This record gives sequence, C-alpha cells and structure tokens, in this order.
Amino acid sequence: MFSSLVSPDSAAPSDERQRFMRLLRTALVERRFQRLLLGRHEGADASIERLTVRDIELRGEHALSFLWRHQTKDITKNHSLDEGLALIDGLLGRDFMQAHLDTVGEEVQLRFSRKGKPLLQVGKRGAPAGDAGEAGEARAAPAGHDRSKPRDLAIESPFWRELGVSHEVKGQAVLVPAMARKWKQINKFIEIFGAAVRNAGLAERGTAVRLADFGSGKGYLTFAMHDYLQRQGLAPRVQGVELKQDMVALGNAAVARHGLQGLSFEHGDVRERGDQPLDVMVALHACDIATDYAMHFGLRSGARIIMCAPCCHKEIRPQMTTPAALRPLLQHGIHLGQEAEMVTDSLRALLLELMGYDTQVIEFIALEHTSKNKMVLAIKRAQEPTAARRAELLGQLDEIKRFYGLRGQALETLLRVEGKLPHL
Repeated sequence: MFSSLVSPDSAAPSDERQRFMRLLRTALVERRFQRLLLGRHEGADASIERLTVRDIELRGEHALSFLWRHQTKDITKNHSLDEGLALIDGLLGRDFMQAHLDTVGEEVQLRFSRKGKPLLQVGKRGAPAGDAGEAGEARAAPAGHDRSKPRDLAIESPFWRELGVSHEVKGQAVLVPAMARKWKQINKFIEIFGAAVRNAGLAERGTAVRLADFGSGKGYLTFAMHDYLQRQGLAPRVQGVELKQDMVALGNAAVARHGLQGLSFEHGDVRERGDQPLDVMVALHACDIATDYAMHFGLRSGARIIMCAPCCHKEIRPQMTTPAALRPLLQHGIHLGQEAEMVTDSLRALLLELMGYDTQVIEFIALEHTSKNKMVLAIKRAQEPTAARRAELLGQLDEIKRFYGLRGQALETLLRVEGKLPHL
C-alpha cells in the first residue's frame, strides 16, 4: 500500500500541500498521471459530492477535464493546464478535505484534519490488474516507448453511465459487463469513422464538422461521434435525428445535464427533411429504401462522408428474374435474399461513385447484434469522375439491371428525377 508517510511532525503543513502539488505537476508533465479524485466536500454548494480530474488533449494542447459529481447531475468543464492546476490548488483544504492522486507507479493521498492540518501519504503501486480491452476501463500505459495508443473513446465520459454502458465502482467508471460487446462494437465503428474523417480532410484541428445521424435511437453512436470529434480538437455540430419522441427526449436531457456543446437531438424523418449543409451523413439500419433517401439527402447536403448500414433489402428482390446460369444457386430462398442484398448495395455503390465519391462496401460489427453488418462508406473525391469513367459506370449500372431484369432502384430514380443521371 503506502510505502512512505509524511506526517505533520516531519514537514510543515504548507510544505506538504506544496509537495502534493509538485507531485501532481510532475505526473502531468511526465505523462504518468492517471486520475485525481477530490472528496469530502465541505464547500458552499451542498449538492456537490466529489470532483474527478483527468488529463485530455484539447485542440492540440494538454488540458484538464473536471467532472463535478452532483447529487442529481454531472457537469464537465475543461481547463488549460495552468488554469486547472490553480483551481485544484485553491480547492484543496477549502472545498475538499481529501485528494487521491493515481499515477503510474505511485498512489498519493492528501487529507486535511478538522483543524485544517494536512497529512500526505505517498505509496508505491503495482501495475493495474486485468486487461483494458473490452472492459473499457481506462488504464494508464507504461511510461516510455512501450506506452500503448489510447482509445479514441473513454468509458469515463459521464454520458456513458446515463446510457447504461458504464456504472461506478469505488469512484471509478467501469463498463457494465453486459455491455462489453456493445462497447467493442461502438469502438469499432469509431475506428472506421475516424479513418473516414481523416481521409475526407476534416481532421485539421479547429475544423467545424457538421454531422447528422439519422435513426439515432438511444444515441450510442451519436454521443460517441461527438465525443470523438471533440477529443480530436475539432468543433462538432452533431445532430441526432430520430422518429421516437422518447429517444429524442432522452438524448436532449443527457446533453443538457452534461453541458455538451454542439450536440442535439430532434424528431424527424430523412424523407421529409429540407436541404441542410453537412460534412458527414450517417444512417444505420434504415429499412429498405429509407437508406436510399438517406444517401440522396447526403448527396444533396454536399456531405464529404456518407456512412450507411443498409437493412431490409425489399425493393430489388421481387423484381429479380433469375439468370439461367444462376438458377441452381438462386433456387434457394436464402441465396436469393443474399443476392438481392449484394445487388442492391452494389448499385448504390456505383451510383455514389458516379456522384464523385470513393465508395466501399465493407463489413463492420453490427451494432444491434444482427447479421446486417455491411456498411456502404463513401468519401467525396477532390475531382469529379471523367467523362470516360462516368460512361463506364453508367454502362455497368445498365448491365447489372439487364442481367437481373431490374426495372428500377430508388436512389437511381431520385437522381434521374433530379437530372443527375440521364433519363432512360
């Protein structure tokens, strides 16, 4: 536990307080800092229970994030390093009578007696047990060259508790065991999202990123994308759009409680929205042609990134006539359904490429534990396709339709009505 003890008899009270602040500053400078917890609150605001401080990177600068735990809400405020240290120094022994500092290799406690006399304890601590992996608990990596890359998301963010992803154990945010799989899925999605943001040229610090997430549901990904963009030093303007009013209310209540800037939820349907300039359009598990309307909205909005995970491919399957060569394969209903999904998403990818996007159909981990785990990911190119390439893509589109006897596809129809594709 504690290997050394500095008592009131061995050092002046002011020296102990100053030593604690020196240990804190040194841990931050050497990047050994893990967490600071201030407890035994005796300040004027009786609703405050404790304060947790973590180090973050904000717009390329080292900063401190203060999570104020109240009886009925949490409030997060970020401060520059010097401002944050000055605030901590002012709170010690006045508003909070106990401080617990965790660093790589050390555990430091500063306690104040009823008469205000400080007692400092400094002890060695071993490496944290267990694997951070799917459990999502923030563990500091070893110092030096072996330090591992931090996660893009932090389970300590207070909104995860509100969404049921984390809970608190001994003052620390810990992943709810039943949510381990979902946490892994959310992080996988953010890995894909982060790469797209970089490839689309949106990663420059301070950049305002306008994002709409259609069918946001409970908001797991909406909160995650907003959090990721903030952690990258960007200026997110994230909007979750959902048909269920109770989900909208839930999301906005969490936003208000945690003071999250640039995040909101609203009731709406992608098929009924007017034009809205966007940088990123996300629509996961939109049923059948709702995916096509979402893609079309992304194109109209000028989005540099379009991310869709299609679901319920109903439009194409009843149109398909089985080519003679494929009849032995497609006589089985499951194969015909899989073929219809493949054809639908391939047509969508071709159409997005025609509109000037680099497009991939990739596999990602399904967020609702479903087999619908394909994503159509499109990133806007700097230049439109050449006339020759456009003619080639149109030829491929027509050939697929002829091969399967298809009469039309929703995204194609929307683009032809708009005059973006030649009329048949």
